[in-house]
Amino acid sequence: MLLLKDGRIGEDPWRHLDDAEPLPDGAPATVSLKRWSAERGALMRRKGRLGLRLPNDAAPLALAEDIARFDLIALSFPRFTDGRAYSQARLLRGRLGFRGELRATGNVLRDQLMFMRRCGIDAFEVGDRALAENWLAALGEFGAFYQPAEDGQPWIARRRALAG
Repeated sequence: MLLLKDGRIGEDPWRHLDDAEPLPDGAPATVSLKRWSAERGALMRRKGRLGLRLPNDAAPLALAEDIARFDLIALSFPRFTDGRAYSQARLLRGRLGFRGELRATGNVLRDQLMFMRRCGIDAFEVGDRALAENWLAALGEFGAFYQPAEDGQPWIARRRALAG
């Protein structure tokens, strides 16, 4: 799977494990929320980077005490009409202070990329290179915003205030 991150297209370095699949030593791996809940103690002690695949019906605030353990949280967009993962992203970035990679997976459309990035999502799984190049262009289409958000971009009122 190709990955769009940091303004570049690349290969996904993470292994996305099934619940019964053994954890690779030291290699970056993601686990499901179900597996995290069942094996939390062992996974907390694991050496190497760990990611979590969060279903869009899970409450991110339940992860508050564990959030620093994750280097990646993959948010699920099962249908383009289901926006619950947008709220999860805002909670993870804004309230929980998650600074790792926040990745959109599933049914993600080009028209949604800017909104996802504004919510704090900074990586996107992409099916093929042509689509990834098209999506990369979409991320640069707007450079000024009226609302504050989780992407660190100063909004227009802030820019005006800083300009004096």
